[in-house]
Amino acid sequence: MTWITAVARLRARREPGVLVTVATVRGHAPREAGAKLVVGRTETWGSIGGGNVEAVAIDRAREMIAASTAGPELLDFALNDKVTNRHGVQCCGGKVSVLLEPLPTVRAVAIFGVGHVGMELARILARQDLDLHLVDSRAELLAGERLAVLADAVAAVRVHHAPLLPEEVLEQLPPGTHVLIMTHDHAEDAALCDAALRTPHLGSIGLIGSAAKWSRFRRRLLTEGGHDETAVARVKTPIGLPGITGKTPAAIAVSVAADLLHAFEAEGN
Repeated sequence: MTWITAVARLRARREPGVLVTVATVRGHAPREAGAKLVVGRTETWGSIGGGNVEAVAIDRAREMIAASTAGPELLDFALNDKVTNRHGVQCCGGKVSVLLEPLPTVRAVAIFGVGHVGMELARILARQDLDLHLVDSRAELLAGERLAVLADAVAAVRVHHAPLLPEEVLEQLPPGTHVLIMTHDHAEDAALCDAALRTPHLGSIGLIGSAAKWSRFRRRLLTEGGHDETAVARVKTPIGLPGITGKTPAAIAVSVAADLLHAFEAEGN
């Protein structure tokens, strides 16, 4: 398996890892500069030459995974028999620098409702390194020509057409997915709020709308839905930064995206 495939596998499984690269080589060494190794919690893929260098790099990579280290680290090794090593002697005679780059678990965001605001929001969030799920009951809003503006997205964009019960998509979302509810139908929004509160593996839940809309939803969630106050408090509404008051789709999308990215920063990388 190539290192690129290994990185993609970790991303798909939503597992953290560390990409280990031989950064510089002076003199003789087991591998050339650019050799790569991918380290996961329990597995490794590739090799930077074995021996003490690789064993120490794996040990440190797993310490970084356990500590959720965000920044890269550089390890230097002298490959001679005069150096005391943790995992045996390597006496090739050269010097090696190894770069360890954390591969954090990629965040996931689901936008329910890809209308005017949802589409503007998708265009902004598509520039972030995350898994972006676009959900709508209307096929025409998910048509290829409409979503063509996302063709160069940094995000991994996944499209879900759910004509009957969009809330069923909630169960399919990765653990920790941040859900943003902004469909064209208040009844659909209400059903999604109720279902999201019953789906324990999700992250935050945001709802677009007015105070009057939320008052009605909140009352129904507490009575007909049977949710308690603590559960209902998980729904954040209104969404977006309070200081941005513009009502155009683009302004609302900027506000919501900024608020979400601020929440990501507060959670830590």
